Formats: sequence, C-alpha cells, structure tokens
Amino acid sequence: MAEVTLSQILNSRDERVERQQKILKQFKYPIISFTMNIAGPVKTSPLIERAFFEGVRLIRESLQENSIAHQEINVNATGCEAIFSVNDKASKIKDICTDIEDNLSVGRFFDMDVIDVDGNKLERKNVRGCFVCGAPGRNCAASRAHSVTELQTATREVIESYFFQVDRKHCAALAVGSLLDEVHTTPKPGLVDCRNSGSHSDMDIHLFEKSANALETYFAECFSIGKNTAGLSPGEIFPLLRTAGMKAEKTMYSATGGVNTHKGIVYSMGILCASTGRLWTPEKPFKSALDICLESARIAQDAIRKDFENSDTTTAGKKLYFQYGLTGIRGEVASGFESVLKIGLPCFKKLMDKNLSQNDAGAITLLHFIANVKDTNIYHRGGIEGAKYAALAAKNILSCSPEPKKRQIELLDDDFIGHNLSPGGCADLLAITYFLYNFES
Repeated sequence: MAEVTLSQILNSRDERVERQQKILKQFKYPIISFTMNIAGPVKTSPLIERAFFEGVRLIRESLQENSIAHQEINVNATGCEAIFSVNDKASKIKDICTDIEDNLSVGRFFDMDVIDVDGNKLERKNVRGCFVCGAPGRNCAASRAHSVTELQTATREVIESYFFQVDRKHCAALAVGSLLDEVHTTPKPGLVDCRNSGSHSDMDIHLFEKSANALETYFAECFSIGKNTAGLSPGEIFPLLRTAGMKAEKTMYSATGGVNTHKGIVYSMGILCASTGRLWTPEKPFKSALDICLESARIAQDAIRKDFENSDTTTAGKKLYFQYGLTGIRGEVASGFESVLKIGLPCFKKLMDKNLSQNDAGAITLLHFIANVKDTNIYHRGGIEGAKYAALAAKNILSCSPEPKKRQIELLDDDFIGHNLSPGGCADLLAITYFLYNFES
C-alpha cells in the first residue's frame, strides 16, 4: 500500500474535475462524484476498496432503474473514484446520496458530491460530526484534535464492524437459502418436496420452510462464535456451538410443533457457519469450500471421537454406529464433508456447467449421494437390506442415464415411499452442497 504526496492528491483532484466537466458537457445530466474520505498518506487498501465498492453498489441500487447514463470507476494510489451521470433531478440525487452517507456507519467515509448541470455542487443540509469521538460539527477536523493514527484506527474499526455485520447476515441467509433450496428441489425420492411429503406423514414443505426460516438467527450466532473465538484452538469452540445448537433445536421444535425437520442440519450447518466466521477477514470474507470444510473438521474431530468412544447407545445414531459402524453426519463433519467435496460439489458443478437448472442438477446430485453414501436415516427405517435396496436403485437409474428424466426420479420417489425409505442424511448433504456452491459462486 503506497503512500502518496499532497502534490499527487492535488493533481488527481484536478484531473477528476476535468473529467466531471467533460461528462457534464457530454451527457447534460447531474453527476455524482464519489470518493473515499480517508485520513493519512495511504489512500487505498483492500479494505478501503471493499468499502468503496459497497458505496458503488448502494448508489446503483438506490437510483431509479436505467437512470445512469454513464459511469466511470478508477482505483489507484491516490484513492478510489467513481463518477455517475444520472438522468434525474440533482436535489433528488443529493437526498439519495445523503441518506447513504448518514444512515450507514461505513457511509461516514463516503464523499458523494452531487454536481448539477450548471456545474454547481449541491451542499449538504447537515454537517457530519467526528467519527472518532462523536463531537458535532467540524471542530475536531478544523483543530486537528485527533492524530492520523487515531483516525486510521477508527476508520478500520468502523469499516470492519460494518462488514462483519453484513457478512454474518449474508452467511446466515445463504444457510437458510440452502435449506429452502433443498426442500424445494423436486422430485426427491422419499423426501418432502413440492410433489409430496415423501415417506413423512407428519411433515410437508410448509413446515420445512417455517423451520428453515426460524434457524436464521442461530446460523448468524454460529458465525459470530467462530469470528469471536478465532484466537482459540478449533476444538475449544465446540462446546459453545453445542450449547447454541441445543437452543436452536428447541427453536426448531417450537416452529414445527415438535416435528424434527432439521436436527441434523442444525449440527452440520452450524459448524460450517462457525468455520466461515473463524476464517473471516473483512478484506476477503469468504474462503474456498475446501478451507471451510477442513476448518469444520478441526472444530469437531476431538468431540466426535469422544462421542464414538462413549459406549452409550441411547440415541439412534449411536445404536447405528455400534450395529453397523455408521458415523452419520458426525462422521461427515469429522471427515471435512468428504462426500460433499468428492461427490456432491463435482457432480453439481458439472451439471450446472451443462446449463441444467439448479433444481434438476440438485435432484441428480441427490441420486449420487443415495448411490454412494451410507445414510443413517435409510438404515434406521429399512435396515441394511433397505440401505442396499436404495443404493442399488439409485445406481441403476444413473447407469441408464447420467442425466435421468424427471419421470424416472418420480417413479423412484413412489418406490421409496412404498418401502418407507427416506434419505434424510443425503438431503442434508445436498443442502450443504448448495451452501458451499453458493459461497464459491
């Protein structure tokens, strides 16, 4: 990050004024000249650039559709700059820009000047106070009450806090969206979808929607736990996640009237959100699917090992472990979601690259999970014979066609319902596939 001189800054300002005049003359509309208000000789960095492009996004979203006649964006050592020629009244544009500057914490570092067609700059109706100490007016700036170091530290803290909230909300929304995408994927053999309730007489799609939406706050909490404990060893945060997960289960049961819609995904998706939080940085918030999965394994491995060493068989999962050696979703997490990384994501990406819809790509990816993953839900309902039957049925369809038609999957759905089979574990893996795919996208 290079330091710049006052001379460079003044030259950049002169060049910007020239471009403003040229654009005003060419398009004959008011313009927005957007720069960042950054103290000190370093005017740009990955974090400052992220804040700048957030401002660009907010301007575009706030203006009327198709009102931007022209735009220029430049990022260089002297700072980030954007100019928009906007087909609207200058006073209205100024109100929009002032709202962005005043209603968001990060907006304190936005300078969104609005220049009318006559070349006059519109002034703000109010004066912004000091972002360091909160003092009103321009007294702090005029008297240089705060050092450059203080200003830079406060700038970073405000921007970082803003993006933490943005990214936490985004992560939780992606998690909920993945659950909703999974339940809406149709057809799915033996599972609740838009076609029917599968092998579940006590569930329907609306119950799953309620359950998924009720878990959004929990997923955000997991992200926060991960971020706030990034200095601890991965295993140390597992007890915190377990406590949060137990509360989330109660939330789920409250939303569904006591029906277990998402217990498995509460566990696995919660750990994924926590992993995302642990790896989070404000400059580059979202890592690769592999990074997130490996961090999830590090968080859960010790606790899962201890769980399986315990000979208690009061839970269905433990009984299946001692009976068949099945590790279920806990084993998936401990492996770093190996089935998702080796089966789900490659299959789903390949189908999406062929321009299949997300629904169809997801339905086919689910068949690959059923064919290759030992699903504890199927074992619980159908035993080892039911599990063999389900896997073979999925393999047979895929062997006939790598992209089976909807009707073929519907017939398998009817068959699974007739045998009371439900690949709920595979459904969770599909939801996780959606989640990781959307992160990488």
